[in-house]
Amino acid sequence: MTSRERLRTAMLGGEPDRVPVGPHGWGHVDPNSAVGVEMLARLDMMLPVGAGTSPFWSARVEMTTQRDENSAVTTLATAAGELRQVWRRTSITSAVTEHFCKTADQLQAVLELPYEPAQPVLDDYEHWCARVSDEALIMVGVGDGICHIADLCSPEDLCLMWADAPDVLLAAVNTAHQRTMDWVDACCRAGARAFRIIGGEYATTQLGPRGFEALCVGQDRELCDLMRSHGAISYYHNHGTTMAYTSAFARIGMDALDPLEGPPYGDADLARCRAEMPSVCLVGNLDDMEQIEQWDHDRLRALAAERLAQAGRRAFVLGGTASGTYTEAGARGFMALLDVV
Repeated sequence: MTSRERLRTAMLGGEPDRVPVGPHGWGHVDPNSAVGVEMLARLDMMLPVGAGTSPFWSARVEMTTQRDENSAVTTLATAAGELRQVWRRTSITSAVTEHFCKTADQLQAVLELPYEPAQPVLDDYEHWCARVSDEALIMVGVGDGICHIADLCSPEDLCLMWADAPDVLLAAVNTAHQRTMDWVDACCRAGARAFRIIGGEYATTQLGPRGFEALCVGQDRELCDLMRSHGAISYYHNHGTTMAYTSAFARIGMDALDPLEGPPYGDADLARCRAEMPSVCLVGNLDDMEQIEQWDHDRLRALAAERLAQAGRRAFVLGGTASGTYTEAGARGFMALLDVV
C-alpha cells in the first residue's frame, strides 16, 4: 500500500498492510531537506493545508489593521460600535491579547454584518497533492462552528456568554456552522477529499459536557456527514481530556480522531477508547515534544508497543499529539516507531 492508501484504509475503519506511523505536519523539519525527503518516503505523513479564505468572514466586511514590528491592531465597525482585536509578539511567542467580542451584544453585532459566502481556494491542496502523490494524505484545515465564534472571544468571555447568554452563543455557533457547511460543500465540489476539523476543544476544555453537547455534537455530526457524502475523510482534532467525551465523539461519527493524549499528559486510555468508539480511527497518542522528541528509541519503541496492544491494528494510526513542534530528533523518533508496526 502507499501511505495515502494505508491512511485512508485505517481512517475508514479497516486494517491496512501495516499500522500507519503518521506525524501531523512537518514540525520544524524542512520538507526539502534530506530528513524531510526520508520522512515522506518512509512515514505516513498527514499534511494540513489552508484553503485561502475563512468560511466565517465575508469579503464585504471591512477591517482596518495597523501594524508595527511586534503588534497588530485590527478594528471592525459594527452597529454596537467599533470593535478591536490586538495581536502581540514577544521574544518567545505571539498571541491575541484582546478579542473583538467582550459581550453578547457585540457578538450579535458581528453576526449582523453583511455576509456573502466565501469561496475556497484549493491551490495549496492541489500543489501538495501533486507534489507528494500517494505518499501522504493532504487535509484541508477547517474550523467548526464553535471555532469561529470562540476566536472572536477571550476564553473568559466565551465562558461568561455560555453562562449568561446561552441562546445568543448557540445562535452564533449555528450561524457559523451553516457558513462552514456551505464552504466545505464548495471545497468538496472543487475536489477536496480530506478535512481536518478543529474547534471542539473550545467546548470540551472550557464549557464541559453540556456545552459540547449543545454547541458541537449535532453540528459536527452534520459536518462529518456532509464530508462523507462527498467521499471525503473527516478527521477531528480535539485536545484536552478524552474519557468524559467518548460517547459524544462516537455520536459525531468522525472518521478519525486525534490527539488522544495519554498519561501523564492527558487521560486517554486507548483500550477504553477502542471499546467506546469502535467505529472511529484512533490517531496518537505519543507526545511529540516530551516523548518522540526526547526519549531514547528503545524506550520509545516499548511505549509504542504498549499503545499498539491497547488500540489494535484496525482503525489505528500510531503517531504524536499534533503539536507541530518537533525537530529532526522527533522525525528520527517517528521513524524508530516503524520497527514496532
